[in-house]
Amino acid sequence: MLRRRRAAGSPLERSLNNYHTYTDYVILNTKERYEILDITEHVENVRAKAQLDDGFILVSAMHITASVFVNDHESGLWRDIQNWVEMMAPAGLEYKHHETGEDNADAHLKRMVLGHQVIVPVTNGKLDLGPWERIHYGEFDGQRPKRIILKAMGPSAAARSIGK
Repeated sequence: MLRRRRAAGSPLERSLNNYHTYTDYVILNTKERYEILDITEHVENVRAKAQLDDGFILVSAMHITASVFVNDHESGLWRDIQNWVEMMAPAGLEYKHHETGEDNADAHLKRMVLGHQVIVPVTNGKLDLGPWERIHYGEFDGQRPKRIILKAMGPSAAARSIGK
């Protein structure tokens, strides 16, 4: 089988040489057991620190009773979301998980309903969200420190100018 070698300095090689990642962590400690927080500014801070011009930021809750999701920043909607996940996974039921000595099975299930991570696009040095979209952290077993990982991936503004 004949294989072609790419010429050194091909667009693919230049692109891969300019690709980088940047990782940061945010620790949140909610006041309430169930709480939703807008974390869009944390994500934007990571984008700025990473000098990310075009790429993605993975935002992931690193705890099994918390979620990350994208939606509108509106207090009535937040109450609706909390009421909806409560209907889906009510607190106070006799869950099998509680036989282990835990009391938070509903929090695990609520996290599954809303999901634990999102990937946020970055275009031209800005989070590429819709007009009302914000990034939220949903806590369902709070009042203690929890971590979120933020991993920026793609070429930085500095790397793009070097590659031109």
